[in-house]
Amino acid sequence: MRIPRSTAGRRRRTAPLAAVLVCLTAVTRPDVTAAAPPLPPVPAPRLDWRPCASGSPFDCATAKVPLDYREPGKRSIRLAVVRRKATGPGRRIGTLFLNPGGPGGPGTLQMPQWYEFFPKEVRERFDIVSWDPRGVGESTAVRCFDSDLASVAWQAHVPAGFPVGARERAAWTAAYGDLAQRCLKRDPELLRHVSTTDTARDLDLLRRSVGDARLTYLGTSYGSFLGATYANLFPDRVRAMVLDGNFDPRAWFGQRTTTGTGTGLATFQRLGTDIGAAATLDRFLGLCGAAAPADCAFSAGSPAATRNKFAQLSTRLAAHPVGGWTFGRTIDDLLTNLYVVHPAWSWAATRLEDLWQGRALQPSPPLFPQPAKMPYLGVEQAAAVLCSDSPNPRDPAAYQALAELGARRAGAAGQFWAWASEACAQWPVRAADSYTGPWNRPTAHPLLLVNNTYDPATPYRGAQAMATQLADARLLTVEGYGHTVLLNPSTCAKEYESRYLVDGILPPAGATCRPDSAPFGTGRPEGGKVTAPLSTGRPQDGTATPSLSAVKPRGGMDTGGGALADAVG
Repeated sequence: MRIPRSTAGRRRRTAPLAAVLVCLTAVTRPDVTAAAPPLPPVPAPRLDWRPCASGSPFDCATAKVPLDYREPGKRSIRLAVVRRKATGPGRRIGTLFLNPGGPGGPGTLQMPQWYEFFPKEVRERFDIVSWDPRGVGESTAVRCFDSDLASVAWQAHVPAGFPVGARERAAWTAAYGDLAQRCLKRDPELLRHVSTTDTARDLDLLRRSVGDARLTYLGTSYGSFLGATYANLFPDRVRAMVLDGNFDPRAWFGQRTTTGTGTGLATFQRLGTDIGAAATLDRFLGLCGAAAPADCAFSAGSPAATRNKFAQLSTRLAAHPVGGWTFGRTIDDLLTNLYVVHPAWSWAATRLEDLWQGRALQPSPPLFPQPAKMPYLGVEQAAAVLCSDSPNPRDPAAYQALAELGARRAGAAGQFWAWASEACAQWPVRAADSYTGPWNRPTAHPLLLVNNTYDPATPYRGAQAMATQLADARLLTVEGYGHTVLLNPSTCAKEYESRYLVDGILPPAGATCRPDSAPFGTGRPEGGKVTAPLSTGRPQDGTATPSLSAVKPRGGMDTGGGALADAVG
């Protein structure tokens, strides 16, 4: 699901395209049909590794792969690949592949930024490799504008966060209709071949290129869905997979699920992203209110008073934006900052307090070091995957009703995430190759799922659904907050992941962890097993932030754009 603002460092907003069970869910292994007819053989690409920059510990290479795996002799495309070699020579096991999510997450940028978050033993025993998926970043990319300036000019016409009122809805719809036509004119053939299935086939070629007989993989957010796709396309080639921040695969495709998702909803509503975001926002406000103002700048002295203060601020911003900070733009910024608890929750509280005091904000600082030259990561790259892969209502006029439904069930987060899929209403193509199930093909080895109970992008119920649908998966619950456990560290979870990745040992059934540190100093978890819940209970499907659904914001214009560029991953 990006990324509100990709944690790769895209702190400047573009447009949101915008993602887990206390005990093991054991599933029987039913007979299933073959995943797909055989494809023509494709040779593994040669990876000519060279230092990414002088003195860099990271190596870079380019892989050549077919655009269309059903006709591999025709057009080829390139994949940009990055590697950090195992730090314990002589103890190396193989290669761990990372997909950082999205869709549209650039692995060549994010893996180096996230490298220190990997458990020490994993860094010692594995080469860690990532790549920019087809259509993204430094790989053969979807680029629908003639220049970066043209992209910025387009973004200026998209309301920040989400549109409010007939004028903004018309501007939003027109902008994304224009984007779709620009993309169709530039490279329609590429647009049809950037699906999750295409990327899973690329991943299998990269596995062969590094010489591994089976795949060892970590996928975060949307990367969990990519991992599930690979596991069901190539079940006999799975060595170990950690899926962190999980999607419900059936919900992604609008199929009937056990999580109560309805037909006719947009992608992120089916996934429950809006509900997860609302539940996490409610916990953010409650924990802030329980903390002293020195620890949480927005605290009003109690959870109830802090929630009420936020409702008042929302109403005020809806009527009177502060220096261009509309209600919609503020919600966009806030939901993004819920992704990484330390330090972004404290930043978010300070930013809300500044707005409360009438002070306009500067863009949030980047969470991770930025390269001297950023790859182009336009909103169209996330849209190309989401819109070709996952069904969404095709009538732009339907999204106002979906946003109203979102407001009723998840407050402002519901409005934001309803509009996050609207780009797909006018998207011109569907994926030529898309694996839609079954999801329970028996794999060579079991999978490990991990999820925070309060994840603002990939809610816990998505991990429950994933664990139920996969043939052999164990779910490790982390009683914590933020988007993915990788970026919100838990020593307990890291130890379990290390034992699984290195030795193939799963956590005990029912194992539960907690994060290394709580938000705002409201508790003192030590990264061990939970002896008591950090919260009063797991988020329920109907959780929403009080008072927000009644707010009718008046959004504004911003070069940031809205919901698309921040998919979930």
